[in-house]
Amino acid sequence: MGVTVPGGVLAFDAGNSKTDVALVSADGTVLGTARGGGFEPQIVGPNAAIAGLQPLVRAAAAKAGLTLGDVPLVQQISSCLANADLPVEEERLAAAFESYGWAESVYVTNDTFALLRSGVDEPRGVAVVCGAGINCSGLLPDGRTARFHALGKLTGDWGGGPQLAEEAFWSAARAEDGRGPATALSTALPAHFGLPTLSAVIEALHFGDLPAERQLEAGPLLFQVAAAGDAVALGVVQQQAEEIVAMAVSALRRLDLLTEPVTVVLGGGVLTAGHAVLVDRVVRLLAEVARRRCPRWSTYRRWSGRRCSGSTTQGRPRQHRPGCGRRSHHLRPLEGLLIEV
Repeated sequence: MGVTVPGGVLAFDAGNSKTDVALVSADGTVLGTARGGGFEPQIVGPNAAIAGLQPLVRAAAAKAGLTLGDVPLVQQISSCLANADLPVEEERLAAAFESYGWAESVYVTNDTFALLRSGVDEPRGVAVVCGAGINCSGLLPDGRTARFHALGKLTGDWGGGPQLAEEAFWSAARAEDGRGPATALSTALPAHFGLPTLSAVIEALHFGDLPAERQLEAGPLLFQVAAAGDAVALGVVQQQAEEIVAMAVSALRRLDLLTEPVTVVLGGGVLTAGHAVLVDRVVRLLAEVARRRCPRWSTYRRWSGRRCSGSTTQGRPRQHRPGCGRRSHHLRPLEGLLIEV
C-alpha cells in the first residue's frame, strides 16, 4: 500500500539535458527531489518517456519516506516538459502520466511556461528559452497564450546550441577554402581540439576519432571569438539575438502587450551562460521595441516548494499556474535574465 500526501504536488521540470522531480506538500514543504537525464518523448515516444521518469518519482518519494503503491501519491502532477511543443503532445504525455496513477489529476505543459512562472508572480509575460533549441511562450491572466510549434527549421526556428556549433564550423570551413570571409574560427577551432588544421578536425569528427557530441564545443568557442571582435562570429551571435527578440516580439504582439509594461524572461543554457555579447544585443534590440527596460539576473537552482495560486491557463481553469512547484526567483548572478519592458 502506498501513502498519499494530502494536497501534495509532484512537480516535473524536464529539459533536453536533465529532468528534475520534486515532491511538495500542501504547505509548500519540499519532501523529496530527484534528478535524471534529458527528456526526449519525440525520440522514444510519450509512454517510454514517462516510464523513464518512474525511477525519479520513486527516488523522490523514498527521500520523503514514502513508497509508490496502489493509491495516488499526490493530489496533482504539475509537469513542464521540453519537447511537449504541440497540444496533442501534451495530451499524449498527460495520458501516459495518468496511466501510472501517481496523482488524482495531471497537468502538462511546455517547459517555457515553467521559465515564465519562475520570473513572474502573475500569469502575465513572455518567456524565451534558448538552449538545445529555441522556444517561446506568452501568457495572460485571462488564459490567452502565445506559443510556437518549435520543431526546428521545419517551423521557422533558428538557433540553440547545436545550430550555433554548426554555424561555427560552417563559417570556418568556408573561410578555409575561400568560399567565405576570413574568420578567427578557422584557427580557434583546431587549436581548441588540439589538431593542426580545421580540415583535421572535420576529418576526425567525420571518422569518429572525435566523438560527434564534441562538435557542440564549437558553440561556446563561437562566443569567445565573437567577444574578441571577429566580424563573422559576431554576425552569427547577432542573428541569434535577433531570433530571440523576434520570438519575444511576436508573442508580445499576439497578446497585445507591445505597448504595456511587461516582463520578458530569458532562459536556457545559451542565454544563461553569461555571454555578454549575446545578452547585451538582446537587451538593446528589446529596447527598440519598448523604451523602458531593466535587466535583472535570477536563479533557478533550487525548488522553492511554494504552492501556486489559482489561475486560468490556456483558456482552461486550473488549480495551479504553469511551473507549479517552481524554483526560487531570488536574484543572484548568471542564472536567468528578466527584462521589464
